[in-house]
Amino acid sequence: MAKILVIEDEYAISQVLKAYLKIVGYDVMQCFNGGQALDTFQEVQPDLVLLDIMLPEKNGWLILKEIREISSCPVIMLTALGDVNYRLEGFDQGADDYIAKPFIADEVVARVKAVLRRAKGSHESSIKRFGGLEIDMKAHRVLLKGEEIILTPRDLSVLLFLAEHPNQTFTRDQLIDQVWGWEYEGSDRAVDLAVKRLRKVLKEWDEEEGEIKTLRGLGYQLSVQKK
Repeated sequence: MAKILVIEDEYAISQVLKAYLKIVGYDVMQCFNGGQALDTFQEVQPDLVLLDIMLPEKNGWLILKEIREISSCPVIMLTALGDVNYRLEGFDQGADDYIAKPFIADEVVARVKAVLRRAKGSHESSIKRFGGLEIDMKAHRVLLKGEEIILTPRDLSVLLFLAEHPNQTFTRDQLIDQVWGWEYEGSDRAVDLAVKRLRKVLKEWDEEEGEIKTLRGLGYQLSVQKK
């Protein structure tokens, strides 16, 4: 079941949301301080965030901006600021929905379900997740344990191709044809160097979740744990 992170400083409201969300089977985590929100988000890696705007230490707008810099996780804003301009600002900054206080808890649950359905439909085919490694095939974005990894265009293309075909082995020539193109006239050592660089930036990826494996005499594969 989906993991929901509630970032809300009013304890009573947070507890009500937690109770209603748990009734329908969601796994719910809580954060009560804006200054701890991003760290909690990265630790929990939720499927959806319920985010209040008026928070101590750091407001919800700044937290939403920080989340959007590292993740496409759905975010529903919760706030007493019900003016339409605030709602528009929330959507402009990347919020997926906006619920004004006071609200009915059942409505929040319904909105959570709807946003999760939309997110699943729009991202299911484009997002590849292998444990702590998340690869957005459309946005060409790679996250490892919530942290974005910056790759050269060529190295990224190698990783994207391997991720599109997990647990399949490709020779150097096949990778060159797919990534560099058939007109490439350089050495096939370029593949080895690209893989070496990828392994270096993915060194924090847990081995039990996956790795770029060398099959001697055959080639390379993105070897991942089968679900």
